Amino acid sequence: MTDAPATTNGKRSIWLRGLLMMLMAMAFQISGTLLALGAIVQFVLALSDTPNTRLIAFGQSLGLYPSQIASFVSFATEEAPFPFSAWPSAR
Repeated sequence: MTDAPATTNGKRSIWLRGLLMMLMAMAFQISGTLLALGAIVQFVLALSDTPNTRLIAFGQSLGLYPSQIASFVSFATEEAPFPFSAWPSAR
């Protein structure tokens, strides 16, 4: 009887992880779109003057975010990415 709660907890946590994986897959798609939009804006800014330094830093941290998502959904890590942990910092 002591094994039943553990398997129930294990099943519950795997279903919760599955839900988080679905949410992270949507966040992955959104981050790709944001990165493309940021690249377009940065290109236009570079044509007229110089690239925006804040947009550079945001682009670097946004580039790290899909990597964190990929690590989570491939079971390489148990730490769920943003918004369940801190936003990745730019290098």
